[in-house]
Amino acid sequence: MVGLATFTIVSNADVPLYEANLGQTPKREDAAHLQEFVAHAALDVVDERRWETPQTNLKLVDRFNDLLVYAHVTAGGTRFVLLHDARNEESVRAFFAEAHELYVKAALNPFHDADSPIECAAFDDRVRALGRKYFP
Repeated sequence: MVGLATFTIVSNADVPLYEANLGQTPKREDAAHLQEFVAHAALDVVDERRWETPQTNLKLVDRFNDLLVYAHVTAGGTRFVLLHDARNEESVRAFFAEAHELYVKAALNPFHDADSPIECAAFDDRVRALGRKYFP
């Protein structure tokens, strides 16, 4: 099992759309708040880096202590942020590619509002399955 992996999707309007802990439960009581803070603080770096490259996968964009922050930006500007405690860029790239596909399917649902959180249980199950697949 992966030590730590937290996946967050944030819209172009800075609205958190989805968040999932894909790894072990953190030992510290305030770890969830710290991870959320690190992910949202990294959005500034993501916004700068997205204009420096035509690639959607921005790779490693930031680090905080032992946390590595990876990012992926969709064509519409939605940001995917993954906090991870191990460096494994190929697995992160593959995870982002499949998560992007799941996100597009969820976003194209006519009953889903673009700036509302993704609360679909099937989406959550599939993202968690991707986490187990790429971060065993």
